[in-house]
Formats: sequence, structure tokens, C-alpha cells
Amino acid sequence: MSEEVAVPDVDAPLTKKDFTSDQMVRWCPGCGDYAILSSIQNVMPQMGVKKEDFVFISGIGCAARFPYYMNTYGFHTIHGRGPAVATGIKLANPKLSVWEVQGDGDALAIGGNHFIHVVRRNVDINILLFNNEIYGLTKGQYSPTSAKGLKTNSTPFGSLEAPFIAGELAIGAKATFFARTIDTNPKLMTQLFLESAQHKGTSLIEILQNCVIYNDKTHGEVTSKETKDDNQLHLEHAKPMLFGADHSKGIILNGLKLEAVTIGENGVKEEDILIHDAHEPDPTLHMMLVRMVLPDMPVALGIIRAVEAPTYDDMITEQIEETKKGAKLKNMDDLLSSGNTWEVN
Repeated sequence: MSEEVAVPDVDAPLTKKDFTSDQMVRWCPGCGDYAILSSIQNVMPQMGVKKEDFVFISGIGCAARFPYYMNTYGFHTIHGRGPAVATGIKLANPKLSVWEVQGDGDALAIGGNHFIHVVRRNVDINILLFNNEIYGLTKGQYSPTSAKGLKTNSTPFGSLEAPFIAGELAIGAKATFFARTIDTNPKLMTQLFLESAQHKGTSLIEILQNCVIYNDKTHGEVTSKETKDDNQLHLEHAKPMLFGADHSKGIILNGLKLEAVTIGENGVKEEDILIHDAHEPDPTLHMMLVRMVLPDMPVALGIIRAVEAPTYDDMITEQIEETKKGAKLKNMDDLLSSGNTWEVN
């Protein structure tokens, strides 16, 4: 009597387990990367994309281990060049869902040139930017986003440089989608990952992430239970910019500057509070939102900018098809037989 062989159900819904690799996760205990990894593995089955159509790309750094921990196709590339590889993959196979993972040093220092140009071109990929404001893998040197005055292994007397604001750099490079979240809020991360995947073009999500070893609690004033209500502004399209434990605070435009106010004080009414428009093509207000910093202003979280624009990969495809129509050379034989040719007897 023969035994029945279990046949896998190819139509069964995907789960988090399907996207979890067999590799041991080697981040420091308490690292914010664990929460990001878990959130992305949770959200992948909800995207309606075949498992074999996902690709994860990374450069160098702690964040760059990401492809090993995802049970998908992936590339661990070289320092700062993740966007170039991700661009090539998307152009070669436009149906793929391409995710590119970078740390703040990988993206904004050695990879700064690649970063701004993939954003400018609006290639249809998703970029996750882990920002812990430090070089973690190489043991604690200051990064392009480190706070001025920060003492590190490479700046023992304090950094003298003004830090990059990732959103400011991205919007300056004509970003069509920029969002910001924190590693302590899996629900918000999941929402933004989903909306990022649905955006047509380059979507950039900056994740304020904690490095417990070399820059612990660098985002503590934003993430701690005691201060988060007053220090986080959760933006939603077409809704007023309210914050605080009871939404008693908000953002108004005072002349050419944004200002945090309390409703009921100095004659401020709720209707005075700005309404968020993530789809406004003019980036002026979006730039002002990404530049808000503590202690004077709350940190803006959620989707700050999401506008439509042609994608580089679509335009390349259209250009190739249009060029083919009028091309005299249709195949390799035509090419080899064109121009000055001769026969060798």
C-alpha cells in the first residue's frame, strides 16, 4: 500500500514565515533593525506580489545584512552603490518589486551621488533608509546625519559639521514620495511600507532607528513614552496637523515659517491649524515639514510627500519601443551585415 505524498498548495496565502530566511539574525541585542525586519516580513504577504517577484538590495553596513534575512531574491552589493544595482534590476525586469536598504552613512556619504540621482530619476523602487546617525558596523564613527557636537571615535572633541536632513536632501533631489517613521512603531512602519509599495516611482522611507551600542537613544526624545506625544507630529493627508496627548497642539503658518501652537492660547482656533496636503506638487511646505526639529518643533512622521510623475523605467521602455519602430537594424544579423563588411575566403 503506497503512502500519500503531501503536495504543497501553491495557491495558499503567503505568510510572514514565507519571507523569513534560515539565516541567524546577527544584529546586536536591542538593535532597532529587528523591529524593521519583522515589520517588512509581516507586510510582504499583504502586497499581492508573488514571492519570486521580490528583490532586496543593500550596500554595506549593519542595515546591509537585510537581504540575508529575507527569503527572497537579493543582492548584497558594494558601499553606496545599492541604488545603481536596484536601478539596473528594475530596468531589466520591470515587473519586479525592488526594495533597496541603506544606512545613513551608506546612502548619504559614499553613496550620496547614487542616492540623489535614483531619487531624481524617479525609478520605481522602494528605498528604506535606516538612520541611527552613526556608523555602527565600523564601530562608531560620526555619519552625515550625526548631530553637530557629537563625540565619536572619529570626532573625539565633537563633530563640527552641520548634519544632513534626509528628507531635505531627497525633496531637493525632486523626490515624489518621502515618508518618515520610527523603529518603535511597527504599526506605522507597516502602513508606510504598504503605501510605499503602491507608489509609482521612487519611494523613500526614512526610519529613525536606534543603535544601542554606539549612539543609544539618539532619537530618545522622539520615541520615549514620556515625550512622544509632544514631540511627534503624525501627518495624514487632508487632515489638520494636530499633535499632543489630547490633540490640543498644532502647526500654523506664521509668515514664512511654521510655528507650533496650543489651541485656545493667544486666540488660536482649531480652524487655524494647517491641513496636510501630501499630494501638492509644490514642495515648499513639504520641505518645511521635514526640516522641523526638536526642541522648538515636533518631528514630522508619516507620508510627507506623495506626488505623481513619470518613472524612469517607464520612459526607458517607451523610448526603446519608439526607437525600434524606425530602426533599420532589427536583429544581430542586420547589425553584422551593416556598414563596411567583407568576406574572408
